[in-house]
Amino acid sequence: MIAMRGWSFPIGRFLGVDVRIHTFFMLLLGIAISYASMSGVSSGRGFGLWLLLLLAVAVREIARAIAAAWFDLELRSVLLLPTGGLLSYATPEATEQATTPGMQKRMASIGPIANIGFGLMLAAMVMTIAPEINLLERPWISPTHLLRAAVWINLLLGAVNLLPASPLDGGRVFRGEFAKAHGALKSTRAAAGLGQAIALGLIVAGLLVPNMWLVMLGAFVMIGAHMEDQGLLLQTDADAVRMRDVMLTQFSMLSASDTLEDALQRSVHTLQDVFPVVRGSNLVGAVSRQGIVEALQADGNGYVQGVMTRTFQTAQPDDSLVKTLRRIMAGQGTQIVPVLEGDRIVGIITPQNLAHSMGMLNQRRKLRQQE
Repeated sequence: MIAMRGWSFPIGRFLGVDVRIHTFFMLLLGIAISYASMSGVSSGRGFGLWLLLLLAVAVREIARAIAAAWFDLELRSVLLLPTGGLLSYATPEATEQATTPGMQKRMASIGPIANIGFGLMLAAMVMTIAPEINLLERPWISPTHLLRAAVWINLLLGAVNLLPASPLDGGRVFRGEFAKAHGALKSTRAAAGLGQAIALGLIVAGLLVPNMWLVMLGAFVMIGAHMEDQGLLLQTDADAVRMRDVMLTQFSMLSASDTLEDALQRSVHTLQDVFPVVRGSNLVGAVSRQGIVEALQADGNGYVQGVMTRTFQTAQPDDSLVKTLRRIMAGQGTQIVPVLEGDRIVGIITPQNLAHSMGMLNQRRKLRQQE
């Protein structure tokens, strides 16, 4: 997504959603105008053909945006590509919900249904209003006959997105189903490999028919599969890190009934900067070394419960580090994340130890790759 976003530009903001268009569309505009000139028609018809493709993509993305609103998935932005669009969600909760297999299936079905339904509706209108037009006459997509092209662009875009090729709709469903049995990393690689194979098949089919639009579609799927492969592999590596992989397991805790002087004395013997605060076996807050010092300087000795922070977020050992950090950053942030197993604190995450732990994980990964 990041790589694709770098080759796009904004076209507006609609109902709070940023809409961007990929520069691939500019390449297609040049091709459509050149195709019109080669066909002996005006460049305006080539521009019209390009607008029809943009309309087909807009139809599917509007339908998907409506579906996202129906499923309470708040959108941040939409990136328009010749093969469809990529949605970016506004909250970590929406992103997490959208990546569940069930929601992926629902969202993946919306685009093809919208395009095929719109194409069939156009076909019915053409056959009713202008029955002399033969919609089956080839070439199906040509600037010489824009009505026929409008029908087939939508039908083709809808049908192609059913293919299990990443980053098409079918590819996302395939990746989600494959991940259930083989894990996220293997599913990403499998979907990317299958996507590139299908893209190559589209290119070969387009050369044999011949059909330049199949060739272009195959090329776009090939590029999109490669970009998504690179981006998702990096994301999968990060998502594979669990809280148990980076949490501190040797840490100190303070009691809510400890005095500030006692707490400061205990903090002298550890490099830990932030401490979980418990009352009995229950986690009730957190306090920093700096907070203890400032309270002592301002008000003298007191109790930890008087200066501790009572608002904090927790995690479980098997939670994804990336998703946990997104959840925290979407809130007010925090200096410590206690990791709980049931009601028992089994570890903590602080900004200081997180940077060190991630560095050690990267070093271990490099050593394993060298073996």
